[in-house]
Amino acid sequence: MSFVGRSDAERRAMLERIGVSSPQDLWASIPESFRVTGTLPLPEPMAEYEITRRFEEESVRNADAGRYTCFLGAGIYDHFIPSAVRALTSRSEYATAYTPYQAEVAQGTLQVIFEYQSMIRELTGMEVANASMYDAATAAAEAAHLAAGATGRRRIVVSAGLHPHHRQVLATYASAGNFDIVETPLADGRTDLAAATRAFGTDTAAFLWAQPNFEGVVEDGVALCAAAREAGAYAVAVADPVALSLLTPPGAQGADVVVGEGQPLGVPMSYGGPLVGFFAIRKENVRRLPGRLSGVTVDLDQRRGFVLTLQTREQHIRRERATSNICTNQGLMALANTIHLALLGAEGMRDVATQCMERTHYLAERVLEVPGVTLANGAPFFREFAMRLPAPASSFVRYALEQNILAGVPLARYDGGRPNDLLVAVTEKRSKEEMDRYASVLAAWVRTSSSTPAEEVPCPR
Repeated sequence: MSFVGRSDAERRAMLERIGVSSPQDLWASIPESFRVTGTLPLPEPMAEYEITRRFEEESVRNADAGRYTCFLGAGIYDHFIPSAVRALTSRSEYATAYTPYQAEVAQGTLQVIFEYQSMIRELTGMEVANASMYDAATAAAEAAHLAAGATGRRRIVVSAGLHPHHRQVLATYASAGNFDIVETPLADGRTDLAAATRAFGTDTAAFLWAQPNFEGVVEDGVALCAAAREAGAYAVAVADPVALSLLTPPGAQGADVVVGEGQPLGVPMSYGGPLVGFFAIRKENVRRLPGRLSGVTVDLDQRRGFVLTLQTREQHIRRERATSNICTNQGLMALANTIHLALLGAEGMRDVATQCMERTHYLAERVLEVPGVTLANGAPFFREFAMRLPAPASSFVRYALEQNILAGVPLARYDGGRPNDLLVAVTEKRSKEEMDRYASVLAAWVRTSSSTPAEEVPCPR
């Protein structure tokens, strides 16, 4: 029911019914600094052509990856997207209703879902994959929920190498009371296995870790999975799909659940979204799988057809048997993933991953030539690395921005105790010339910062 058109008495009655005293109480969980008070600071109305011109002028101020050399990572990556991906995802055949309830009129959509599931299953080394999740963060939370339900336990042990945003989403899910979060630290960039083992107990439902982890470090998946299994817990890997084409997939290392972010597979960075999460499991957990499964069958005339074979939310089955409320898969993003994977194939994906790894290590070698610059971790890394600078990383980021370089993500955003650490990502798009220039700009900044107090390092104009 809406407040619009209702009397004050009716509004008060509605508020009393739900246990609040005012409409403002409904958004009390939103920090006050994020709430708008008073009149919005909007300009006077403009004609359409004036609005268009205004937005064109404003767009020039964006530091986009088309005009700036991008070394940003931390979960969103600047990979090359073949033109065919956009061309095919724009075709009218795919502009269908988001849920293919009627199989007879949704064969194209269902086939794409089936192919997507098959590719994710192969990439992760698992037996079943769904289609699909909102993003990697919610996929990780749903994996924790699955493990808690399957084991009847409450403790979820999480490696500090998991993306900070994923850990925040896990904490939000945990606040509903279904499970508790216990975080375990890193040692030289890798998950501290000894500390993780101490965190396990008879009430541990799952152990979540990332491959590679948030700082680009490659984890020992075999050891982490074995430790989780020894504790009777689910081993849940949050894996990068590009890395999976080169590294041993977690499914082959003993993982029970593999989730991850599909953005590197044909989805633009787009200011951080929309994204698409993948979710893969063992067959024995298929009844606990969130989302849905598309399967292939034959009709009475023995013609092949695609159908939705499993849907585990309460809209489709009895509420008490529902395992998740996940509904709308990121259909368009999953379609982009499918086309991207089909275009590159296994060999193409391995080539992309190899280029990422080799170029990342090349840049790491170049920055280490700069006096005062070291690596924050000593463990092997894949597509990004954390480097430690002689002055605040945010200062270098501002300096590099003036040189049309997006230099990386300061780790102080996530850990205030690491002001000088910068997370740098290198994809197959970065050329040797761009990486050499990055190192030169870094060297110039170090010379400037060494003669100026850190808090007063100027940005060139």
